[in-house]
Amino acid sequence: MQSWSSPTIPEITGNPPALRLYDTAARQVQPVTPGPEATMYVCGITPYDATHMGHAATYVTFDTVNRVLRDLGHEVHYVQNVTDVDDPLFERAERDGIDWRDLGTREIQLFRDDMEALRVLPPREYVGAMETVGEVVEMVGKLLASGAAYIVDDAEFPDVYHRTDATETFGYESGYDRATMEKFFAERGGDPDRAGKRDTLDAVLWRAERPGEPSWPSPMGPGRPGWHVECSAIALNRLGIEFDIQGGGNDLIFPHHEFSAAHGEALHADRRFARHYVHTGMMGLDGEKMSKSRGNLVFVHKLREQGVDSGAVRLALLAEHYRGDRMWSDEVLDAGVARLARWRAAVAASSAPTADAVIARVRQHLADDLDTPKALAAIDGWAADVALGIGSDPDAGAAVAQVVDALLGVKL
Repeated sequence: MQSWSSPTIPEITGNPPALRLYDTAARQVQPVTPGPEATMYVCGITPYDATHMGHAATYVTFDTVNRVLRDLGHEVHYVQNVTDVDDPLFERAERDGIDWRDLGTREIQLFRDDMEALRVLPPREYVGAMETVGEVVEMVGKLLASGAAYIVDDAEFPDVYHRTDATETFGYESGYDRATMEKFFAERGGDPDRAGKRDTLDAVLWRAERPGEPSWPSPMGPGRPGWHVECSAIALNRLGIEFDIQGGGNDLIFPHHEFSAAHGEALHADRRFARHYVHTGMMGLDGEKMSKSRGNLVFVHKLREQGVDSGAVRLALLAEHYRGDRMWSDEVLDAGVARLARWRAAVAASSAPTADAVIARVRQHLADDLDTPKALAAIDGWAADVALGIGSDPDAGAAVAQVVDALLGVKL
């Protein structure tokens, strides 16, 4: 699947500090230690609606991680999926009287346009679920052969399920107790009441064909992939076991990321699926989580249509720490617009304080669990000095503009 065009990233001189990020599984901030090539998988969209600010916050966060890793000298092998065959897509298509394939195609293109406008670096591999059905079939077959999966005793719909007890470490990624797992499993696409399952938490790997649903042939009978195994197969077949970063919103911690990891680990002697699990907080509006089910969404393409500068949107999204839940509002966006204007005025000044110190602070804050609020505050301080007439370096503005472009993705 085609992704989108990439902006040019300026190179910055100097030696940035190593990156440390909060690891959900370890429940603490830890060093990220990739080799020459850093590997990162971030879960993509289910394309049944347009990109909202919650999506944007997640992808801007991991874009910033991508940029920091590149600044450290790593090549970045970034993979992202598109769940272009799933129940929400079918339901929205039926509601709107449109073919689900056409709906998916339309929304995927809109997502590409939004990401390009936000100057998000594209994944090296952008992969649709329908492209990888064969990979999922192969993986499910191996899980069945190993005893990690089973077929329910249902003559009409012989679905294939992953055994929750197939790995000794199941639950390590989320750290949730059984009650919490059961709650989130029911709320986030699980089927705890499915007759024939050995454990209410067992997750579907292969959904047998139902009337009116798309299906593909397989040794298990016609059907389609489960959600978690889609991401597991895509990541493992492109990045391998123990890749560096698995990312997404914190609503994916369980069951999605827990089971994606468990599927892969069941086939690799319990070797850890990813070295680092990184999750963003949720974006809200008017005191509630921003979600399609609530209908309280602010769409990226609507802001673009209104002529809002993408740099202001990025600054608004980066103004609070990525791990915290936060609220979007007109005031948040207005602050991003004002900050962008101040920074542009500062870098255009004929003289300013030298840039070395502020560049070092920005790098240090980003390396410290992506502390974007402090990174932005460092540039605010430098811009305030410029406004006061402090400093006499005519090249400082260009140097600060380069670091803001390279690390924060904002064109000044």
